[in-house]
Amino acid sequence: MKIRSTFTLLIFAAISIAANAQNKVKNVIFMIGDGMGLSQAYAAQTHKGEQLTLFQFPYVGLVSTYSANNYITDSAAAGTAISSGVKTNNGIIGITPDSLHHTVSVMEIAKQKGLATGIGVTCTVTHATPAAYYAHQINRGMNEEIASDLLLSNIDICIGGGRNYFEDRTDKKNLSNLLRERGYDVVYNLEEATNTSNKRIIGLLADGELPTISENRGNMLPQTTGLILNKLDKDNKNGFFVMIEGSQIDWGGHANNEQYIINETIDFDNAVKIAVDFAKKDGNTLVIVTADHETGGMTLAGGNIENKIVDSKFSTGNHTATPVPVYTFGPGAENFTGYFDNTEFKDKIIHLLDLESKRR
Repeated sequence: MKIRSTFTLLIFAAISIAANAQNKVKNVIFMIGDGMGLSQAYAAQTHKGEQLTLFQFPYVGLVSTYSANNYITDSAAAGTAISSGVKTNNGIIGITPDSLHHTVSVMEIAKQKGLATGIGVTCTVTHATPAAYYAHQINRGMNEEIASDLLLSNIDICIGGGRNYFEDRTDKKNLSNLLRERGYDVVYNLEEATNTSNKRIIGLLADGELPTISENRGNMLPQTTGLILNKLDKDNKNGFFVMIEGSQIDWGGHANNEQYIINETIDFDNAVKIAVDFAKKDGNTLVIVTADHETGGMTLAGGNIENKIVDSKFSTGNHTATPVPVYTFGPGAENFTGYFDNTEFKDKIIHLLDLESKRR
């Protein structure tokens, strides 16, 4: 197993180094394991019995996560920092901590510059992390207002849960019909999303939150990842920026539920493999995998690799301030090593995609 793992790492490193030397970044796939610290990932690898794809990445760094008003961030502030390069207060989506200005996310800039854009998550599409890429609201709980922001975002593809926030609203508006008027296909399962020839898709796969892996969510996240990448890549000269989130790793952490965390982390890593396979074939795609924060204060107090078991302990039911790893593969991957703050992602990506010089 050690020889095979070392050989795989060498292959990944060779491919990535060759890509760095020869290719420019055309596409970025940014993947967030919500609440996924190092313990969560290693527990998943131990349980799986083979190396996770993200642990095969040739470049690794560490990222600080604190928010503007708290040593321990929430997903809204972290998502805003990662996407927009601006620290804000916990609970705020895409607005500065003084509440006076909207931040501008890398996805919004990419869209303005003519790149295609996509989001795929295992939570509602209005949840804090995806919302940070397109919405601007003072409170992350304002789901109906966040849904209205999605209507204005001009994103190409967005898939997750949250149908009620679009179609069963207190203001009686049906945003799904308004989205259709703007040229989107609004679909309710992945089969519909796959079969449509329309490149503009809003997929609302559940009324509220999506089920867990153990509740038979199935292969939704890896399938969604492949679907988004394949559709955005077709006839697309300008490239794309995509954000994929393994949302429910965090929920397992809040519940201090080891198996929930492991199941969701393995599922997320399966989506990472889809992204890496695309990047290896394409040659111009950078894959970034990180977390918005760690959840649960998860410690691996014991275990057995041969028996594929871990003994987890948790110090909290909330988030922690522990820095999180970042794993990168593809052209430009070497720019994400060392220790840096989560606000630095935006400028690094803008520079690598050369968005400063691109014009519509």
